[in-house]
Amino acid sequence: MRGAVDLAALAAQARRSEQGAPSGTTEVTEQSLQDLAQRSLAAPVLMVFVSASSPASEDLAARLARICAEEGGTITVGVCDVDAQPAIAQALQINAVPAVVALLGGRPAPVFQGSADDEQVRDVVRQVLQVAREAGLGGGDAAPQAAEQPQAPLPPLHQEAYDAIERDDLDAAIAAYDKALKENPRDADAKAGRAQVRLMARTRDADPQAVRAAAAASASDVAAQLAVADLDVLGGAIEDAFSRLLDVVRVSAGDDRDTVRERLVELFDVVGGEDPRVVTARRALAAALY
Repeated sequence: MRGAVDLAALAAQARRSEQGAPSGTTEVTEQSLQDLAQRSLAAPVLMVFVSASSPASEDLAARLARICAEEGGTITVGVCDVDAQPAIAQALQINAVPAVVALLGGRPAPVFQGSADDEQVRDVVRQVLQVAREAGLGGGDAAPQAAEQPQAPLPPLHQEAYDAIERDDLDAAIAAYDKALKENPRDADAKAGRAQVRLMARTRDADPQAVRAAAAASASDVAAQLAVADLDVLGGAIEDAFSRLLDVVRVSAGDDRDTVRERLVELFDVVGGEDPRVVTARRALAAALY
């Protein structure tokens, strides 16, 4: 019924407010999402989307946290209440709960939607750990047969950057990637890593509500539009970020246009040059400039 109040949902929300997120998990908000994205540069993150109206989703969150702990504890588990955080759910295109999204290297990737039994969840966790290991992220010891194969060491400057990220020294990580690019300007991994860390550095202290309010108040404020685009990329709203900055490119000139173009190119590196959204936006940028 239109306008009806779901008393059961309200009661569940009140219980969650009192009890907090399930043990071993982190509550996902627009601000904590930035921290989780930063953590995902060093180790995998799984976000489970829940609602007070779906007891199955809250049960999945608790079981996911337990299984991640049993499989080595290297995965951070975040719980996002879609009723309290609709912007995050919309940005990541969450249409139903429960749903699980992985963050690996700052990039979101859908894992599964709907309920799953413990064995299915365990399989997913092990697959995420395996992908993380292959990407050079902290993957724990969830799959002993894979762990027996020694991983090739990272290039020294890449290792220096990862070590800096782990101790939360983003400036040092950027400097290490700068050195790597000076030695080899074609080092795609260093270029992508530098872009991701710079995004983390720009957004780590941002107040999402204030940033979005400033951008809404002045469409001509280039800095404000850049800041919102950063948040959108961090939250997975890639097309929104690119569209926003392309609009600014089309109506700006001189130094402002160059600044926005450079930021767009850097965000392309964050998302990945082969991503279809990047390919489309790159063509649109070329058309806007020439």
